[in-house]
Amino acid sequence: MKKAEIKLTIELDDQNVPEKITWESTDAATKEALPVTAFTLALWDHHYKNTLKIDLWTKEMPVDEMKRFFYETLQTMGDSFLRATGEKNIVEDLRDYCAHFADKMEIKQG
Repeated sequence: MKKAEIKLTIELDDQNVPEKITWESTDAATKEALPVTAFTLALWDHHYKNTLKIDLWTKEMPVDEMKRFFYETLQTMGDSFLRATGEKNIVEDLRDYCAHFADKMEIKQG
């Protein structure tokens, strides 16, 4: 069986606020750690039937980029949900909400 590993490294300041985040994967084309300014990780716990989640961002993450990050995360969650369930109608509703979110947050869609 093939295995892959994803590694996240978070450098914290003296108040435990993330200053730098990097990620790397054994399956990535490049083997170097790549910098990011935010990530969301959600895992499903089958035993307890709930989500384990971590959201982190660096203190340098601009608010406009955070808004865009949330918008794109919602969009890609719709893609994943459609692939996982085939529930096209509710994904169309989510897309409508994403357009509303983008409008309210003044995010240029594209």
